[in-house]
Amino acid sequence: MTKTIPKQPGDTMTYGLNLPEYPWEALAPYRATAAAHPDGPVDLSIGTPVDPTPQNIREALAAASDAPGYPTTHGTPALREAIAEWFARRRGVTGLSPDAIMPTVGSKELVAWLPFLLGLGPGDVVVYPRVAYPTYDMGARFAHAESVPADSLDELDADTRSRVKLIWVNSPANPNGVVRTVEQLREIVAQAREIGAVVASDECYAELGWGAWDEARGGQPVPSILDPRVCDGDFTGLFAVYSLSKQSNLAGYRAAFIAGAPELMPNLINSRKHAGMIVPAPVQAAMMVALADEAHVAAQKDLYRARREVLEEAITAAGGRIEDSEAGLYLWTTFGESTWDSIGRLAELGIIAGPGVFYGEDGEGYVRIALTASDEAVAKAAERLKASASK
Repeated sequence: MTKTIPKQPGDTMTYGLNLPEYPWEALAPYRATAAAHPDGPVDLSIGTPVDPTPQNIREALAAASDAPGYPTTHGTPALREAIAEWFARRRGVTGLSPDAIMPTVGSKELVAWLPFLLGLGPGDVVVYPRVAYPTYDMGARFAHAESVPADSLDELDADTRSRVKLIWVNSPANPNGVVRTVEQLREIVAQAREIGAVVASDECYAELGWGAWDEARGGQPVPSILDPRVCDGDFTGLFAVYSLSKQSNLAGYRAAFIAGAPELMPNLINSRKHAGMIVPAPVQAAMMVALADEAHVAAQKDLYRARREVLEEAITAAGGRIEDSEAGLYLWTTFGESTWDSIGRLAELGIIAGPGVFYGEDGEGYVRIALTASDEAVAKAAERLKASASK
């Protein structure tokens, strides 16, 4: 909110950024409707993990809790080496130097501040997907740059294209679960390099592929922007952003990292040193354990897969159509009506969903239904959806 404070008699100063209200406040009346359901509400609107943080990760956090000194902004060498090994083992990214890696305080703050930290400003353009997490837009606003939703640079006019300095890729995407193929990512990288733009790829759902992208069911791994098939081993101008919130239930730890662009990383690290943007030492220690343990990631994915199958069947029975949703923790769903009509109808069933319009104009007519609820809650929602089909 903008606040005007008297400076001198007859003079004023304006403080604060002119940002839109946080969109989730608009759900309040629908939450109230859902709360009145006789069997209680089921919240499928937010993608926050609900299952326990794995015990070995909690033990690593506790063991490192005696941390009287300041941690390093760049991250410990051991953590950065663990991240590089994880990229090679799980993402097929080879040749990544630990020097080109930095932990971040969750991925959202990095998304919000990256345009500013890269020195973008008025006249510069940040491109982000047409259906997208709102923070890509907010990050451009923080830097006083221009934000433009587009799924390809081919959608832009010549003037706008010439001013593009940062291109956000979100694959797998929130909210609609779209996965960019190797060929599609190669094209983005080639176009960005033609105009001298940086590409930042938000990949925090990469371990949660379904169908053709579900490795446990014979699918292919989701490709990274740093995959040699995408960038030919040249990380110049390319950042991959990743979070352990989803794969390891570490949302409360704020454990994430950015990697790539070795020519830009030193300045990014230096800027964050000045700002004191540091991941706590115990969290850095816990991240190392999480990255080395693939068993808990597979086990958590099994839980989400089962919940997904239950909800898919129920949504279809209730007349919904699931689109995209190739990966991630959401089912991008339309019931053939406006977003708010769907939100209201679901609220009457005691189900809270995420409004598609929160993710851009192209989200109208859709709702985002999250898998991040307990088995019991998912079963309740499925029962109510199926029952509604017979009314």
